Amino acid sequence: MSNASIETRRPAPGEPVIAMINWGGLRALYIKEVRRFFKVQLQTVWGPAFSAFLLLLVFSIAFGRSGKAVMGVPFAVFAAPGLIAMSMMQNAFANSSFSLLVGKMQGTIVDYLMPPLSAGELLTALVAAAVTRAVLICISLLIIVNFWPGHIIPVVPWAALYFGLMGAGMLSFLGVLTSIWAEKFDHNATVTNFVVQPLSLLSGTFYSIEGLHGAFRAFSHVNPFFYVISGFRYGFLGTTDSPILTGVIVLLAVNIVLGVICYALIRSGWKLKN
Repeated sequence: MSNASIETRRPAPGEPVIAMINWGGLRALYIKEVRRFFKVQLQTVWGPAFSAFLLLLVFSIAFGRSGKAVMGVPFAVFAAPGLIAMSMMQNAFANSSFSLLVGKMQGTIVDYLMPPLSAGELLTALVAAAVTRAVLICISLLIIVNFWPGHIIPVVPWAALYFGLMGAGMLSFLGVLTSIWAEKFDHNATVTNFVVQPLSLLSGTFYSIEGLHGAFRAFSHVNPFFYVISGFRYGFLGTTDSPILTGVIVLLAVNIVLGVICYALIRSGWKLKN
C-alpha cells in the first residue's frame, strides 16, 4: 500500500476525528460498567432478587394467610409487581451512585473525565448500565415469582415496560447526582437510608392507597415512587389505584429534570474536577 493511499485516509487539519457522538467510547464505558457489576452477579443481581422474594414471602405469610385480597387479587399477586419495581429502583440507584464516588475516593476519577467523552455520553453510559442491572433483576425476579405465587405476567406490556424503565432511569439519575455530591460512603448511605428507602416503603408496594386518608394519601400522590409502583403493577394486573396518564407525565418530567441537572453538574465538573 502506497504512502499516498495512507495519506488520503487521514482527516484534514481541523477536521474532527470523532463525529457528533463518540459511539465507541460510550459503548466501551457502558460495557465496563456492566462488567463491573456482572462479575459479582451473585451479589448484585441474584442476591437482591432472592432478598426481594424473601420479603414477599414474609409479608404474604403475615398479611395473606387469611386469604386477604387487595384490589381483587390475592395479596402475594398484588405485592409481587410492586416489589419487583422497588427492587429495580433500589438497585439502579446502588449501581449509578457507586462509580463516580469510588473514583473520587480512590483517585481514579480521571479515568472517567480524561477520555474523549462528553458530559452527555458519560451520563448516558452510567445510567444505561444502572438500568441494565435493574432489568436483569426484573428478569430474575420474574423467573422466581412465577414459581410462587405464580402467573405473574404482563397483561398491559407497554405499561410494565414504560414504568419499569422510567423508574429505573429516575433512580439511576438520582444515583449519579448522589455520586457527584457525595464525598464519602456515609453521604451515599444518608441518601439511601433517608430518601430512597422511605420513599420506596411508602410507595404503595404492600398496600393500596385506596385505604389511606388525609395526609398519607396526599403524600402518596406527591411521591414519584408511588407512580412507578402503581403503573408497573397496572402492567401486570390491569387495574390501578392512580391515574395512569398522570403517572406517565410525572415520571417523564422528573426524569427530564434529574437528567438535565446531572448533565449540567457533570459538564461543569462540580465536585469532580477539584
